[in-house]
Amino acid sequence: MPVVNNIQALTHALDLAMEKHQNIVIYGEDVGFEGGVFRATIGLQAKYGEERCFDAPIAEATLVGTAVGMAINGMKPIVEMQFEGFSYPAFQQLFTHVARLRNRSRGRFTCPLIVRMPMGGGIRALEHHSEAVEAMFAHNPGLKVVIPSTPYDTKGLLLAAVESSDPVIFLEPTKIYRAFKQEIPDEYYTLPIGEGYKIQEGDDLTIVTYGAQVSECEKALAQLKEEGFPINVDLIDLRTIQPWDREIVIESVKKTGRILVVHEAVRSFSVASEVITTVNEKCFEYLKAPAGRVTGYDIIIPFDRGEHYHQPSVQKIVVKIKELVNYQF
Repeated sequence: MPVVNNIQALTHALDLAMEKHQNIVIYGEDVGFEGGVFRATIGLQAKYGEERCFDAPIAEATLVGTAVGMAINGMKPIVEMQFEGFSYPAFQQLFTHVARLRNRSRGRFTCPLIVRMPMGGGIRALEHHSEAVEAMFAHNPGLKVVIPSTPYDTKGLLLAAVESSDPVIFLEPTKIYRAFKQEIPDEYYTLPIGEGYKIQEGDDLTIVTYGAQVSECEKALAQLKEEGFPINVDLIDLRTIQPWDREIVIESVKKTGRILVVHEAVRSFSVASEVITTVNEKCFEYLKAPAGRVTGYDIIIPFDRGEHYHQPSVQKIVVKIKELVNYQF
């Protein structure tokens, strides 16, 4: 089995998808000859030709609008935007057409396109290159929103998006594009969209996270172990935030009585807000401490040198874990 990073897992998945499905086309800004700004589509134009993998203008609304036309006519367009913060001009297409087409046509039409976008900070870029606005997409019924955290998940979830008859927003944390490698199956496989994954089992605390913050939470737990801090944690990777796996979270919190949600997006009106509200509605009588969250601040992400102050860190997570575990009513 190949040992790959997240970028290589993306390339491998796209290659297998194009080989299996002749109706797939991939296009976006610099995705053809250059292979994309992060080289996720490297070699695909040479292998499959300019009609199936090609460059497009810097016009995000046009990218998505043309994908709508392709999708309702039997093609499977996979659009790449250079960064999540570049997607704002495409909101009109995404929210008024892509998300609504199945409902608007009472199921006669579907819009099975994929929009891939690098998301989040960690590379010290400028504001539109480092934003995490996944909650905006999740707020619109009709869109599936996927955020993988490992090469194995990246490949399996992207191929699941390929097989989906609904539109999928596929967000790729730039911080972990090349941060680590993992052995993955060589063959075509899918992972279920909408199911979380429990990375480790514990009885003291539930941590819910996704994307790049999964590895930060793992580092925080490793630090606590080195310190000798006695804690056993249910660590849950949501993988998908729309739909999100309520059952795995509710079951865990009923066992542990404590929850911490970690993500890099802003604090207010966020995924953390939704998860914690659900826990309060379904598990309130089980809670041993108020729900906690470690997130970005309610500000525009700072320029490069201030970026790490804005994002969750191992130390912030460690402090919050200790606070929740030591809390007494």
